[in-house]
Amino acid sequence: MKRIRYIVIFVWGAMLASCGVYTRYERPAQALNGLDSLYRPENRPDTARSLASLRWEELFTDPHLQALIRQGLEANTDLQVARLQVEEAQATLRQSKLSYLPSVDFAPEGALSSFDGGKAQKTYNVGASASWEIDLSGRLTNAKRRARAALLESDAYRQLMQTQVIATVADSYYALLMLDEQIRITEQTVESWKEYVRSLEALLLAGQADRATVAQARASHLAAQSSLLSLQQQAIEQENALCAFLGQTPRHIERGVMGDQRFPQSLSVGVPLDLVARRPDVRQAEAQLMQAFYGVNSARSAFYPSITLGGAAGWTNSGGAAITNPGSWLLSAVGSLVQPLFNRGQNVANLKIAKAQQQEALLRFRQSLLDAGNEVNNALMQCQTARERLRLDREQVTQLQTTVMDTQLLMDNSAEVNYLQVLTARQSLLSAQLTAVQDKYDEAQGVIGLYHALGGGTD
Repeated sequence: MKRIRYIVIFVWGAMLASCGVYTRYERPAQALNGLDSLYRPENRPDTARSLASLRWEELFTDPHLQALIRQGLEANTDLQVARLQVEEAQATLRQSKLSYLPSVDFAPEGALSSFDGGKAQKTYNVGASASWEIDLSGRLTNAKRRARAALLESDAYRQLMQTQVIATVADSYYALLMLDEQIRITEQTVESWKEYVRSLEALLLAGQADRATVAQARASHLAAQSSLLSLQQQAIEQENALCAFLGQTPRHIERGVMGDQRFPQSLSVGVPLDLVARRPDVRQAEAQLMQAFYGVNSARSAFYPSITLGGAAGWTNSGGAAITNPGSWLLSAVGSLVQPLFNRGQNVANLKIAKAQQQEALLRFRQSLLDAGNEVNNALMQCQTARERLRLDREQVTQLQTTVMDTQLLMDNSAEVNYLQVLTARQSLLSAQLTAVQDKYDEAQGVIGLYHALGGGTD
């Protein structure tokens, strides 16, 4: 008889495994179809060390920026919440593992009773009971695996917040450096216009310049002062925003200068498959797919019976009709098998819902890969384009500086060049200098965006 029982259990377990109740998650092949073509042809994949393999301290070498990033990693509210969610998921996983153990209850009881004024009878029960569910249907196993997948999702979300903090702090810092450089250029322009206006006013008194020329120069000087005030306001607002992101009250932020910032010249993106392992949002989407997979397994396990073993042991003086002292041992053992009969329709509906949710999670996982490839392509193109624009900007600034100097000399020494040509040359130079600073910031944004798109900064 015992051999027959073992054979029945073995056959039942084999049937459950063949139905997928105990099947482990494997990454669907269809989710990775076409992964090799995620990058544009001009951004052909390579096997060199990816930019994302650098630690953020290696990429961002400015000590002021490093200090700010460390503050953000310690104090940012969203990141702290994500860390707490990881702790919650870890506790849930521990709870699911404990479900394999028997549950034990200790329930001592005592009673005092009297009938029709008679002598009081004292009864007591000192006992404990235990129950243990045998996981033949895979319900507990799939719950544990689903909890482990939820932990992976929470940890991926934490890493996603960490990379977001690094990217946001770096972007805000370089925006401050850009504004500082634009303020410096505009201050020089204001001072230059101030000297130019003084020169024209002296020429006006000598009868060598007209009032319209002086008025135009004064207007340009005022316009430069107005631009300077706007830039200073933007810098203060940027500082305030960065302080709030770091969880601090508004203050002045110590920082370097844009000209000292250096970025890697080689922007290797590695192979597209690296995105699955490095990108936190992609891993988060796959963890959600894992949860949905085990959700289907759990829905299947509901069609099978559950077996629970239980028992109780204790000491009592109320073993039946008579109350005896001292008491005696009381032992019991129970085995139960519960097979769902009338809720099959509900189980079928739950299975269909779980399968639909699994397909939804698969589509989201696939889309997360496509979005990741798109972000890599855009960031790489932004960085490459910014670097080429920056090269052209520097050449343009050099030419315009020569133009301003030559037109100024010609106007001072001949009548062939008027103030309008000098004014145009000065304004063109200012515009080119400000554009060069903006393109330097675009290069920084491109490097930050590429680092973030490749999944850098998770360590």
